[in-house]
This record gives sequence, C-alpha cells and structure tokens, in this order.
Amino acid sequence: MSQAIQEAVACIRAKKDVSPAIGIITGSGWDLTDILDGICEIPYRDIPGFSCSTVEGHKGRVLLGSYKGKEVLCLQGRVHYYEGYSLEEVSFPIEVLSGLGVKNIIMTNAAGGIRPYLKPGDFMVITDHINLMGINPLRGLARREGCTRFVDMSEAYDRGLVSKVLELGATMGITIHCGVLAATSGPSYETPAEIQMLRILGADAVCMSTVPEVITSRYLGMRVLGLSMITNCAAGLTPSPMRHTDVVRAVERRRKDACRLVAAVIENMPR
Repeated sequence: MSQAIQEAVACIRAKKDVSPAIGIITGSGWDLTDILDGICEIPYRDIPGFSCSTVEGHKGRVLLGSYKGKEVLCLQGRVHYYEGYSLEEVSFPIEVLSGLGVKNIIMTNAAGGIRPYLKPGDFMVITDHINLMGINPLRGLARREGCTRFVDMSEAYDRGLVSKVLELGATMGITIHCGVLAATSGPSYETPAEIQMLRILGADAVCMSTVPEVITSRYLGMRVLGLSMITNCAAGLTPSPMRHTDVVRAVERRRKDACRLVAAVIENMPR
C-alpha cells in the first residue's frame, strides 16, 4: 500500500479497531444508518487523503458498525469525477477499504431508467456495465504486488451475489430488476438522443458514478454487488425536466425497503 493509504487506514483504526469483510458505498440519497449497530462516525475531512463531496445527498462520512455480528464499513456518500476530482481521488476510498480487509463490497447509486419497465422507485441489480466516462481509474496506476492492471471484467458483478439478491427480493416481496448500467461523466444529464444511443448499446439505466469504483474493486480482488435505485425516467421518456432534488427524494421514499434489502444481503454475505 502507498503511504497515503496506510495513513488513512491507520486513522480509521485509531477511531475503532476494525477489520470489516463487508464494505458499502451509498449513492445519492441512500441512507443505511438504521441497519448498523454500535456506529462510530468519522467525517471524510478527518481522514487523510479522503475528498469531500459537494453534492446533495452525500453526507461524506465513514460509518463503522456491525449487523448481526458482521463488521461493516459504510462510506456514506461518494465523490464524483464531475465534481472536478480525478479518478484517483474517486477510487482512493476503495483502496482504503481493501487496506482495512474488505473482501465484499456493495455499491449503491441513483440511476435514470432507460427501459420503459423501469419506473422511479424500482430497484435494479447491476449485471454488467458500459463505461462511457472516457477514462479508466487504472490508467497510470502503479501496479500492486499480486494485482494485474489488465483486469478481467467478464464478471465485474458477482453472479452469486446477483442471484442471492434476486432470491432475497422474491422472499421479501421487493421487486428487483436485472440490468446493464451505463456510466457517463456528467454533470449534465444526457440528451434524448444520447439516451436513444444508450438503449441501442444495450444499457438499461444510466448514472454518473459507480463504474470507476467497480473497476478498482475488481483490480483489488473484491467481490462486487451493484444496486441501483431508479429515481427518474431518462431524458426523452417523460416531459418532466431532470432535477437532482427529485432524485434524492425518490430514494428517500424507498428508504425502508432499501434498508431491509441491504440488511438481508449483509446477513447472507459469505464471511
């Protein structure tokens, strides 16, 4: 690990000595604080190397806690490429999670639905992605021992975890769609013509995050589960204008089901 990562790891462990096997990154509006017991909270600004989000719905703090005996580290909010951060800064927290011992990571986000059957408030488990951000977080990265920069992405999202989420959703009465996520750089929303292009390419939903973190997680050997909350219909599918405040509110309306689902995933996550 680089010195910067070591310092961040040491800072977090100085607050609470943890070796979590499960990490969570929350997207816009996702609030999973009700899940965890014995929470220790650390603002990003207090951790060396962490950048702070400037986006509504991203609180910018690390939550250390547990659920049914399993240690969990939750990154409450993320930073984005469109905020002006480099992908090195965007993916730095993933490197820190790996340094703390995280082996399984749950990525959540808010996404625009491209397919007609994806409505605001729906959950979608990500089965694959299309990186249209124009950049890769591994570009120029100093290779770690035991890691290859030529990362196999044929199973970026763990198939076993995808199957488990679908099984849990059916048991809990929560409808969960499967889909391919496209990632654009943002911060402007896509045009109707761009959405039409994404549909032709095979995307089911679109966001402005997640994919760089997934690539970094796979580079570090983590198992990844991706969960999208469909918060709006993509451009051209509705006459309503795109507004971030509506995105955050849409996630908040499904907060209880989101907490139930993620809690069940944690409970069933392999140790």
